[in-house]
Amino acid sequence: MIELHTFDDPHTQANALAQAVGGALQAARAQRPPALASVAPNTPRATLAVSGGSSPRPFLQTLSTQPFPWACIDVTLVDDRWVPDTDAASNTRLVHDTLLQHAASAATFWPLTDTTQALEAHVAALNADTRRALPDVAVLGMGEDGHTASIFADAPEWQHAISTSQRFVAVHPGNAPHARISWSLSALKQTGRLFLLIAGQRKLEVLQQAAAAAQDNAISKLAHDKGVRLDVYWCTH
Repeated sequence: MIELHTFDDPHTQANALAQAVGGALQAARAQRPPALASVAPNTPRATLAVSGGSSPRPFLQTLSTQPFPWACIDVTLVDDRWVPDTDAASNTRLVHDTLLQHAASAATFWPLTDTTQALEAHVAALNADTRRALPDVAVLGMGEDGHTASIFADAPEWQHAISTSQRFVAVHPGNAPHARISWSLSALKQTGRLFLLIAGQRKLEVLQQAAAAAQDNAISKLAHDKGVRLDVYWCTH
């Protein structure tokens, strides 16, 4: 199910999404028993996964100032490029520069990359790590080819990424730079609340087409899963 929320400017869009994400995180924390071992002992935790790229930057900056109980929030990424975290293309770098500031500096960050290891070995280690909880809340982006996270239809790992029960996959996009680590489609479908942050008429058309008829792209796979609710925060420009 897709629910569309429309905004005329990025500032209003960012504020509305930040409030919605905060409410979803609070609801997730309220639904679980207190943790026995955490940064804040005996306090329920929740996990937030966010996306990289240029579009989420205003939202991440807005979210960083929100008065949530950030010490009880684990932050991770929906996907990341296989580059050092000092690289300009790194989503880890983006999160440190935008989200993990101000009030949100109290959150615990779980990166997806460690380029001191081989990519495949690192993905295997992530899948074996029981501390890596499925996100309670994820904020996705979407490309004009209909990919979300780094689940690219032109990657040799496409079929694996959309069918595996593993949480993490390595992806080598055909027409985008850098190898990637991404949550799998199965993991996204199991996420408690999914938000999609997009802007512009073209991306709305891509989403509408993906929802109208099944297509071989990740956003269409999510849109056609009856168990998935996707809250779309769309800005007209």
